[in-house]
Amino acid sequence: MSAPAPSPLAIVDAEPLPRQEEVLSETALAFLAELHRRFTPRRDDLLARRAERRAEIARTSTLDFLPETAAIRADDSWKVAPAPPALEDRRVEITGPTDRKMTINALNSDAKVWLADFEDASAPTWENVVTGQLNLIDAYTRRIDFTDERTGRTYALRPDEELATVVMRPRGWHLDERHLTGPDGTPVPGALVDFGLYFFHNAQRLLDLGKGPYFYLPKTESHLEARLWNDVFVFAQDYLGIPQGTVRATVLIETITAAYEMEEILHELRDHASGLNAGRWDYLFSIVKNFRDGGPKFVLPDRNAVTMTAPFMRAYTELLVRTCHRRGAHAIGGMAAFIPSRRDEEVNKVAFEKVKADKDREANDGFDGSWVAHPDLVPIAMESFDRVLGDRPNQKDRLREDVDVKAEDLIAVDSLDAKPTYAGLVNAVQVGIRYIEAWLRGLGAVAIFNLMEDAATAEISRSQIWQWINAGVVLDNGEKVTAELARKVAAEELANIRAEIGEEAFAAGNWQQAHDLLLKVALDEDYADFLTLPAYEQLKG
Repeated sequence: MSAPAPSPLAIVDAEPLPRQEEVLSETALAFLAELHRRFTPRRDDLLARRAERRAEIARTSTLDFLPETAAIRADDSWKVAPAPPALEDRRVEITGPTDRKMTINALNSDAKVWLADFEDASAPTWENVVTGQLNLIDAYTRRIDFTDERTGRTYALRPDEELATVVMRPRGWHLDERHLTGPDGTPVPGALVDFGLYFFHNAQRLLDLGKGPYFYLPKTESHLEARLWNDVFVFAQDYLGIPQGTVRATVLIETITAAYEMEEILHELRDHASGLNAGRWDYLFSIVKNFRDGGPKFVLPDRNAVTMTAPFMRAYTELLVRTCHRRGAHAIGGMAAFIPSRRDEEVNKVAFEKVKADKDREANDGFDGSWVAHPDLVPIAMESFDRVLGDRPNQKDRLREDVDVKAEDLIAVDSLDAKPTYAGLVNAVQVGIRYIEAWLRGLGAVAIFNLMEDAATAEISRSQIWQWINAGVVLDNGEKVTAELARKVAAEELANIRAEIGEEAFAAGNWQQAHDLLLKVALDEDYADFLTLPAYEQLKG
């Protein structure tokens, strides 16, 4: 007698949405239920392992390449699977959430790839989770258009051959989806919800379009987590009868522990891997998180002073390029987050020069592509990579054998001359409050001071406040960073926002709530692993 089918998942505490049955069909939920049954226990074990590793770092204040996987690193014979045609040329990738307008604009942007983001650029309201999936289905079936109510402008897709290739980013392993629970009431990991719904509805459709189900994997901390993803891919492809190797995954190396396991991560995913990406803000956040009690040696200066030319950041990016090219994978560079001003051409001129310098550096260092946050930056990044690549789709043949990064180079934070400043503290508070307020309204990608900010920005902002307080940092104006000083700066910022936007808009927003939440995660003695965990408890919808 065959085993009974697993109980369907329950949709809990969620208002019905228009057309949600197209996404949450019985067959799609049965697939999610099977993913949940098979893989959530392993996910739980890996989250526990994260905590154990963090405790070990707290004891030793160091990290090293893994001795038990030395043979994998030493073996020159293995490579990742060849890139499919749609992912051969990734010289410019645009990132953004999956709302209807962004979906059309990103696909039409002239970028080679759109990172369709269910993670840091999307606050996980039920509406964002479900309608984001619906928007992608509509895009692939060309049923998508959008009219801006404010301007009356209509947006529609260009012909298929002119559209960017989609690489979808699900949520990280640490986040659950509270609105979908298994038979025993446990929530399904958000990663499995986002991946599962997208794969179930679009894998065959994408193959028919000459592309495939491609993914960015965020917040990965070890090769064992990559192994879990690989097993998910193998199962999912078998379940739908899709050829093995159809899935392609690019892993964000945005945690300090993953930086020591780049080769192992590619090895685990080698039949499905297509590259690694250097994610700046989450990487710095991870350094603070893991070495937060490591003393002055690990204190980071103002976040904007930690550029990609800092010695320890340069070690990370050059190791990433060398690792990827040695194994036949794409190396994708970091984000240009500038948002052009429609009113200030001088601001644009200065920012565009910085973007160009950053993309020139990446192309010259051997990266095969890079990220931008706004369509106006696509031509700038494209020019930088066109100049180096010419007609070639990538430069994976550039092996960077001149690069020799030692374990200690990756955590040489004290090699940076810059120090924390009072202006840096103010900026961390400003960005933290303004971003969290928007996130609580369901917005994950937010323009703040002409930069497109996402959850990673808020993470590094609150982490630096926490680190500076706990390390007893003295700022450039002679003030010591204390909880009292942070509260004073936060109160001043709240008053400034009230004056800036007016009483009515202030009252309609979540400003006090955002202020309180920032101070909680920045001042609590127990450091929250992720800001989004307590924030999700306060997120409506």
